[in-house]
Amino acid sequence: MDTEEIQQAVVQLRPQLVRFARLQLRSDSLAEDVVQEALLAAVEGAARFSGAASLKTWVFSILRNKIIDEFRQQKRQPQNATTNVEDILDGLTEELFTQADHWIEMPATWGDPEAALEQKRFWLIFETCLDALPPTPARVFMMREFLGLETAEICKELAITSSNCWVLLHRARLSLRECLSQRWFVPEKGA
Repeated sequence: MDTEEIQQAVVQLRPQLVRFARLQLRSDSLAEDVVQEALLAAVEGAARFSGAASLKTWVFSILRNKIIDEFRQQKRQPQNATTNVEDILDGLTEELFTQADHWIEMPATWGDPEAALEQKRFWLIFETCLDALPPTPARVFMMREFLGLETAEICKELAITSSNCWVLLHRARLSLRECLSQRWFVPEKGA
């Protein structure tokens, strides 16, 4: 991928980046600012993109770092601080998703355009289903599955109990399962 193609692809990721940042930061304007910073960093660093990970993974890791920077900023301003940044940093991994009970990003296919199109359609439907979730379960799900935060970290950030966190995760997963069952995994007729 050349630099111009990377820049175009990065701009197309913007809606997903904004959606994720809004869930984590709970502020439209702050989310827009952080995403803008992440996009600028990605475009400026396009020449450094090696292709070792998918472009989406690379850009989301930049956004994740920008969100962490924002958490640090909030920590410096105690009246706005709602979390211990060190706890969040300890819970983050280098990968987009962990393998232990977390969502795993499906690997890109090589040379099968139909499979690639189906994969793209699946993720569009998944995002639609995620958007349909109420804000709190969606945020808990993304904190757990995308950021890789442990339950204790999520509870501390959102000021909820552990059992409430598990209930929210359970409800989010059930809702996603139901939505995907209706929109993607439609049983074939006559089966």
